[in-house]
Amino acid sequence: MSQASSVALQEFKNHVALKFQLYNSLFTSLPFHSIEKTGVLLSLFLLQCEEGFGKEQSPSKIINDFLRQNTSYEKEADRIDLLFRFVQYVERQVVLFDALEDAAFKEVNDTNGPGTIKQLCSQTGQMHKEKELIKKLNDFAVRIVLTAHPTQFYTGEVLGIINDLAKALKEDDTELVNTYLQQLGRTPFLKKHKPTPYDEALSLLWFLENVFYDAAGNIMSILKNEFSESIQVKHPLIQMGFWPGADRDGNPFVTTAVTLKVAEALRFGILRSYHKNARWLKRRLTFKGASELITQLEKRLYDNLYNNVSDKITQQEIIDILENIVIVLRQNNNLFIEDVYKLIFKCRIFGLYFASLDIRQDSSIHNKFFDSLVQQKILPANYSSLDEDKKIDILLKLKKTEVSFDGNELFADTLQSADAIGAIQKNNGKEACHRYIISHCENALHMIQVYALFLLSGWKKEEIAVDIVPLFETIDDLINASAVMKKLYSNTAYRQHLKLRNNTQTIMLGFSDGTKDGGYLMANWSIYKAKETLTSVSKKYGIDVIFFDGRGGPPARGGGKTHKFYASMGQEISNKEIQLTIQGQTVSSNFGTIDSAQYNIEQLLNAGISNDLFSAKENTLSGSEEKLLKQLSADSYESYLQLKNNPVFVDYLAEISALRFYSETNIGSRPTKRGKASTLTLNDLRAIPFVGSFSQMKQNVSGYYGVGTALKKAEANHKWKHVQALYKNSLFFKTLIDNCEMAMMKCYFPLTQYLSDNPRYGKMWNMMNNEYNLTVEYIKKLSGHDTLMADYPVEQSSVQMRERIVLPLATIQQYALMQIREKKDSPFKEKYEKLAMRCSFGLINAGRNSA
Repeated sequence: MSQASSVALQEFKNHVALKFQLYNSLFTSLPFHSIEKTGVLLSLFLLQCEEGFGKEQSPSKIINDFLRQNTSYEKEADRIDLLFRFVQYVERQVVLFDALEDAAFKEVNDTNGPGTIKQLCSQTGQMHKEKELIKKLNDFAVRIVLTAHPTQFYTGEVLGIINDLAKALKEDDTELVNTYLQQLGRTPFLKKHKPTPYDEALSLLWFLENVFYDAAGNIMSILKNEFSESIQVKHPLIQMGFWPGADRDGNPFVTTAVTLKVAEALRFGILRSYHKNARWLKRRLTFKGASELITQLEKRLYDNLYNNVSDKITQQEIIDILENIVIVLRQNNNLFIEDVYKLIFKCRIFGLYFASLDIRQDSSIHNKFFDSLVQQKILPANYSSLDEDKKIDILLKLKKTEVSFDGNELFADTLQSADAIGAIQKNNGKEACHRYIISHCENALHMIQVYALFLLSGWKKEEIAVDIVPLFETIDDLINASAVMKKLYSNTAYRQHLKLRNNTQTIMLGFSDGTKDGGYLMANWSIYKAKETLTSVSKKYGIDVIFFDGRGGPPARGGGKTHKFYASMGQEISNKEIQLTIQGQTVSSNFGTIDSAQYNIEQLLNAGISNDLFSAKENTLSGSEEKLLKQLSADSYESYLQLKNNPVFVDYLAEISALRFYSETNIGSRPTKRGKASTLTLNDLRAIPFVGSFSQMKQNVSGYYGVGTALKKAEANHKWKHVQALYKNSLFFKTLIDNCEMAMMKCYFPLTQYLSDNPRYGKMWNMMNNEYNLTVEYIKKLSGHDTLMADYPVEQSSVQMRERIVLPLATIQQYALMQIREKKDSPFKEKYEKLAMRCSFGLINAGRNSA
């Protein structure tokens, strides 16, 4: 272990592990029935779980033995009540642990060390690459897109308590900590109703106003101070995107009216932030010249917020006033000039829209929409039978036409969304909403359909200020992506559209559905290769390609060591921008405080820029390395397909996991599966409940399955030394294995070992368990360590503590699911169902990136 890692681990033990034990004693004062007894019993229950699973006992036996030995409860209702109290207790222990980690962030993480802006500037200076850095800064950006994907199991109220609790813990204010824990004990963790898309937007707007607004300003100030006047980054180096209220894919509750309402809320939010900033500056800039200007700005912002003036303030007007203030301050010893610069940076980043709304819809909806135009004779009668090229020719000739939808609200909204983009651009600026994303994009026609929507709604070709973004997700789609783009680049009309968009094409690649479709190694390798081929074909046609990664929190959905993936891209992959989605848990865990958000944004900036300046050539895989990775991925894919194509695979998820209760958690507005079919299919099942359900069972198959088999085959084929060299020399492969270790660290197969001899599911459970053990064996052999995640001791300790805290919840959930399956006519069936569902909250929250 390095000295830096050793110091960080000791800080973690002092500020998190030790304090957790100390503050955990305060839970005895929480306002639950018999809470003191609950805390004592829970400690005994945890020990019994560990001992019982060590003896290969089932959750049912562990709980029944515990209740018989440690309580006098004979009635089933009383026993269930105690288990519910355990759940409540553990949920709040997880909150305490989250708050402790947030409070200790600066102590545990080196905020001036590797991966930070200061380290980047220092390295640049040492290598005399200042000019190259300044050039890259003006041609690079990190775009963080907030989505409303349902992975946040904390309510807004609980998130607020975590925020306040972390501050109190940082100050070691025991009395205030106790007060917040009292509040926590009285605060419900379960929402009574599902949030609306607008509710989801307001929830994420809080993070924009209270976290990203200041974090972005801080980063730009660091850059300015490091380079003084020699650097002028007027290009928005940090950009924010926003999906809540605009992402229609599979969410019937997102409508044009909602999109427009969210755009208005975003404008109001950024103006409110500017006004708050201006009011603070007004109290500081009290001298002649500056005082009059800041007063003018504060009044203009106030009037635009609250007086509904017709003379709308513009982004340039704000910047002009602030730059005039800078001139005055230079004549007054630069007093408070850094604060004014910081507001200028914020204004350049956030404009008058805060975050840019992305419209998204599934290609299947567009197919049905255009097929419906045949009946109205807008498209020819034989349209559906035409080949792709002829359909494209017809769609490109469309003009504004009156369309009747006979009450079909979905089709009406599909066309109205094009009008909504125009309205938002007019009110908030063109950057406020300038992308339309097509999910499940399989061919060039799917892209042209979006272009045709704008023609049909009355846009002139030369005025379509919108990027049409394909989303390639499945393994087959990723393989075919370059052919699709080549066809589009060769199309005269689309090429003319790209010319209007600065010859830049954004392409989105989906990690979540890719992993669900092809398994961990194949999905990641397919996306890597797709980026290479798409970069090549785009260069050939003179197009700058930007990759937008649809990532989730866990490794199985493209999460984990995200910044290391970007640092590992070779020179054959476009590195113009880093764009990625973040959602739910990832927002609160990685970007929940100004400190953590600033640190993680800096890590992304550093990864992209340093890779370009220092490492791209050495990160580029050689021909032999690509061949080896291709073979490992193919072997892994073959293994994963055997699991996925098992005839009981979907039934296993439906019966053994808590999948069926996802929709009852009320954590998101979007349904858990696409379509309205009553039967569950893997294709319709969303990636989030798919990954999250395995996570709660402590199996995490999509984060490791097939890796062990692939490594074993490589060894059998005398390729082990080559695999070791790849692990040592390729940051991309090393990061893949690191993330795989993280997924496996959160596995615990003894929890479900009772299934090993199940007549229906035993064979499949043993497949997963055997692959897990095989993967652990070979990864330890590859890394040379005795434990998983040994290279990350702080994270290793955090995961170990979190997994131990929630072991009682995992046990209770499996017990409840067993009762539901075995006692179908039980009068307590509904209570067991609620118990299984409630366990999801603590299990997912403790994982921090489990869904």
